[in-house]
Amino acid sequence: MAVSAPDLKAFLLATPFFGGLTDASLDLLMSMLVERSFDVGATVVAEGEPGRSLFIVKSGRLAVSKRTNSGNVIPISVLEPGDFFGEMTLIEMQNRSATVIAQSPTVLYELTAQKLYACYKADIHAYVIVLQNINRELCRRLRRADDRFTGHQVGEDEAPAR
Repeated sequence: MAVSAPDLKAFLLATPFFGGLTDASLDLLMSMLVERSFDVGATVVAEGEPGRSLFIVKSGRLAVSKRTNSGNVIPISVLEPGDFFGEMTLIEMQNRSATVIAQSPTVLYELTAQKLYACYKADIHAYVIVLQNINRELCRRLRRADDRFTGHQVGEDEAPAR
């Protein structure tokens, strides 16, 4: 179903994905979104499957996980309202890198690769801003992953050297 909620614009502007867009650009992108609802336990995307869209979380909570070579499931992150996922498949044109499962009733806004390309054709400035926003978020995620990998907590003060 097409998105037309009156408070949608304010919600989208508060998300990292849509920051910095003009009203006209935001209206264009809003017209391209499709609302999707998922019940508790529903698999939104599965690791390894083809992907041709990204999602912005309107409501709910989702768990992101990856499977190890031995078959164990490793939790990666939790997604909440304002977060987005699925952008990697649009950038690198590869299959889904992780599985995302709804932990509560969830509403997502979907933006397909085809619609994102239509944005590029119609409003190159908006397209560039969206890609820059995606890049910023990917950098944030990489920094958090680096911190987890090295055992640092984000915002943690280092203990004084002894």
